[in-house]
Amino acid sequence: MNTNKLAIALVLSCQVVMAQEFDKNISAARTSYASGNLQDARFAMEQMLRDIDIQIGKEVLKLLPAKVGALAMNEKEDNVTGTGGYVGLYVSRHYGTDAKRASIEIINNSPLITSLNAILSMPVIGGMMRDENQKIIRVQGYKSILNKNVNTGTGKTNYELQIPMNNTLLTLKMDDSTEGDITTAANSIPLAKIVQLAQ
Repeated sequence: MNTNKLAIALVLSCQVVMAQEFDKNISAARTSYASGNLQDARFAMEQMLRDIDIQIGKEVLKLLPAKVGALAMNEKEDNVTGTGGYVGLYVSRHYGTDAKRASIEIINNSPLITSLNAILSMPVIGGMMRDENQKIIRVQGYKSILNKNVNTGTGKTNYELQIPMNNTLLTLKMDDSTEGDITTAANSIPLAKIVQLAQ
């Protein structure tokens, strides 16, 4: 019971600190803008956006599954960053051990989105670039690219699934798996909720 109270107090204190940082940055942006110091105003606003991205990333982590297939999450490896600039939000979670791993990465405003959408929307380009180790599938209504990589040394097959959703890219990777494993895992991720939070 005491550990639960401590955890709740820790979460609340982190939220208070984040709110204080946000208030400090918005105040600095206003003051700098009013005095004509646009460079400092921009810097303070970038800090605010970074803080917002981090908070959104923490909410996205709560939506990710605790397991991918039989692999349990490694919460200590969770990573959330916000650049407040061109790329924005970055969230990653890893599953399993060194023997067999999986991961989910979510990038808002990913530079890859345009290239992936071109491949997915124009059959001619997709047809020219496609090989037997790549195919286009649908996951929860989103066109996605599934890449298969066979390790010739071990004979194990690894998969990578890239799901572009508006301006957000979700990448799911699974070692030593099947196409069924990765599509089942992808369908366990609440994509629509992630898109709502990340946009």
